[in-house]
Amino acid sequence: TETPEVSAARAVAARRQASRLADVREAVGLAAYRAGDWQTAIAELRTYHRMSGQRTHLAVLADCERALGRPARAIDIYRSVQPGELAPAEAIELLIVAAGARADLGQRDAAVAMLQVQELDATEPWVARLRYAYADALLAAGRKVEAREWFARAAAADDEAQTDAAERLLDLDGVVLDLA
Repeated sequence: TETPEVSAARAVAARRQASRLADVREAVGLAAYRAGDWQTAIAELRTYHRMSGQRTHLAVLADCERALGRPARAIDIYRSVQPGELAPAEAIELLIVAAGARADLGQRDAAVAMLQVQELDATEPWVARLRYAYADALLAAGRKVEAREWFARAAAADDEAQTDAAERLLDLDGVVLDLA
């Protein structure tokens, strides 16, 4: 397996050869994101969106804006989406990023409110991440009892170990594992 930096370097090399292909620009943008090169990710994914007419990586763009210390821009990206424009998994991921941006701005109660959506009861694979984000927002807002409940729900739905909900739950319960 390649490191994110090696993947990004390969993608940039591909861009030199085929910069007019939307798929190449997408690959460069996603590789830059994984490598933590937020500016390049934003530039390449915006170019991909223009070239392809798609808006499939808005959550990644919003996350890059947060990483660059611009949470208001992340929220603006969230607001720019029309209902039904994104696939459910993409819409949920963008919601999670936007709620995190609210928390970045110190608006913890607003972050909790944003995540109080009917999809918390869904059975889709992404529900574990949504429940985790909701639990984390509750905890940040000082609502520890509710956070514990939602970390438990996230852990129960996390069949693919996408989150560390089980560990967070143990931490909230004061359980310390000595792995040595």
